[in-house]
Amino acid sequence: MSDEITLSRLEPTLEDHAYPADRDALAEAFAGTTVLFADGDADLGDLLADVDQETFESADDAHAALQNVLPIEALGEPGQSDGDA
Repeated sequence: MSDEITLSRLEPTLEDHAYPADRDALAEAFAGTTVLFADGDADLGDLLADVDQETFESADDAHAALQNVLPIEALGEPGQSDGDA
């Protein structure tokens, strides 16, 4: 798979895989898929490989686990948050 997706398309992209699934299978299936962030990008297969969780019951489960390994660039401008306004 060789695609580019935005962060907002991450969960729908994960839904294209059959579940339950193990981490290695997901990492292999999505290797080459680039996730575009506000400031940068990362390979979805690499991100999945960095997750501590061994198996995923659903796309929601995989998406939630990915939240812990997304780089700071995925969140927008450094130092910006809704609470800073």
